[in-house]
Amino acid sequence: MRSGVIAQKVGMMRVFTDAGEHVPATVLQLANCQVIAHRTKDKNGYVALQLGSGTRKVKGVNKAERGHFAAAKVEPKRKLAEFRVEENELIPVGAEITADHFVVGQYVDVTGTSIGKGFAGPMKRWNFGGLRATHGVSISHRSHGSTGGRQDPGKTFKNKKMAGHMGVDRVTTLNLKVVMTDVERGLVLVEGAVPGAKGGWITLRDAVKKALPKEVPTPGKFRLPGADAPGADAPGGEKSEVAPANPAANEGA
Repeated sequence: MRSGVIAQKVGMMRVFTDAGEHVPATVLQLANCQVIAHRTKDKNGYVALQLGSGTRKVKGVNKAERGHFAAAKVEPKRKLAEFRVEENELIPVGAEITADHFVVGQYVDVTGTSIGKGFAGPMKRWNFGGLRATHGVSISHRSHGSTGGRQDPGKTFKNKKMAGHMGVDRVTTLNLKVVMTDVERGLVLVEGAVPGAKGGWITLRDAVKKALPKEVPTPGKFRLPGADAPGADAPGGEKSEVAPANPAANEGA
């Protein structure tokens, strides 16, 4: 189980394949996504990576958070998220995950916050058909009708589909295909729509219902602090300027 990443939704564009096919794609940007801390079984009871992305002004960070980022020797981050991983797939603290963490053709799951629609009626919120627009219905064509029974049960059950607040929900879109990656600009293009508005933050991880391609780097592609080129993890977390290739990581696992 590899780590995911925190990205920001830039917008949508079109991509033309070599065969001339038009593919609608969503552009996701990795805004300096770095490893902030490790979660271990001995200390926390589980194994995970805490990642941070984006930037914040130091004056907007409280003292406790400031110390947390200082321990990792990274700048204050806008968004934080944790990803469960195996013990042999931990990425060093301070490393920046790059866009080639994902390979073209693999499938990913994207989680984000849907766009808020405010107070919506049952037809928009739940796709109700509405009442008859003929004789007998008086100015209530788009209402949801009755909500409960008579004296028995004498109430409206919970979770009844009615008018109410719509949107601003945690939404996960499964099995989106990676169309293109740009390491220099930190861009990952996925085929299809991603939940949320432009500029919104999302989490991107390997698809749980699709097989992982063999060429996917393990534990991932990242850039160590001060390094000029991205690389994979080294056995024992050696701090080299450019981390060695993937086979070395597998030998040390």
